Amino acid sequence: MSNSEHLATVMVNAFIDAVDRGVDLVPVVADSTSTAKISPFIKKFPDRLVNVGIAEQTLVGAAAGLAIGGKVAVTCNAAPFLISRANEQIKVDICYNNTNVKLFGLNAGASYGPLASTHHSIDDIAVLRGFGNIEIYAPSSPLECRQIIDYALEHIGPVYIRLDGKALPELHDDDYRFAPGAIDVLRKGTDIALVAMGSTVHEIVEAATQLAQAGIEASVISVPSIRPCDTSRLLELLKAHNAVVSVEEHNVNGGVGSLVAEVLAEAGCGIPLRRLGIPDGQYAIAADRAATRARHEIDAAGVVKNATALYQAQR
Repeated sequence: MSNSEHLATVMVNAFIDAVDRGVDLVPVVADSTSTAKISPFIKKFPDRLVNVGIAEQTLVGAAAGLAIGGKVAVTCNAAPFLISRANEQIKVDICYNNTNVKLFGLNAGASYGPLASTHHSIDDIAVLRGFGNIEIYAPSSPLECRQIIDYALEHIGPVYIRLDGKALPELHDDDYRFAPGAIDVLRKGTDIALVAMGSTVHEIVEAATQLAQAGIEASVISVPSIRPCDTSRLLELLKAHNAVVSVEEHNVNGGVGSLVAEVLAEAGCGIPLRRLGIPDGQYAIAADRAATRARHEIDAAGVVKNATALYQAQR
């Protein structure tokens, strides 16, 4: 395990290394150099950054043009504004036209805390799952993040990478290897499956430890690859348990909880599922991360509470 690291810092280091090895990469920002923590890149490659100002539609359109011109274009700005303000451009310029653009949704989920619903991105996965032809990833740790980015920069085609806005500790050993579509099992249990994406994976890791102390053995299943996703493997893992709890800093509709529900329903599995996230029809509260997650029961304590109740109901 290493010290915590901001995923935006991981992103910028990956960009620098990519250019050093010959990748014709051009970051595009929307007056979001601070959000993207991209100063080290600008210092080393001052002529490679394009700043379109606070104009997210232009951000995506410019990136598409750069990609058509042969560049590896990467957009770096806050997820809520990328997804909401440039929705049509992502759909048409990136997805429909299959342009080689990598979209980085920074400070996703409720990372902005007290800035409230205008700055929260709790629907980005749901929106992009509705678009065709774009791969979708949500890394949970610095090492996984770096490997996803390295893959994305080599992959030809649209990619969205959801990055949390807080520093995250490492969850993986040095021998971890990310693969598109792969399901990441961090702990094996027999009683209940805990499934999460992105930063809430850390909550289910802690919840599983607490549940074990209470005599409930939980599997910890991370889904960093939303599209593509090895749904056959996910189903195999889920079927080995009597109940499932999904956890995400995202609306319960359209994210990892919906993915799990779809997998179970389409296989005709009657395994009970409890989806934890921002409830249907609601926004995340305006508060710091701890209070937000506690309120919506997506922190470790909330996961333990719901997993315990669901497990006991099945006995």
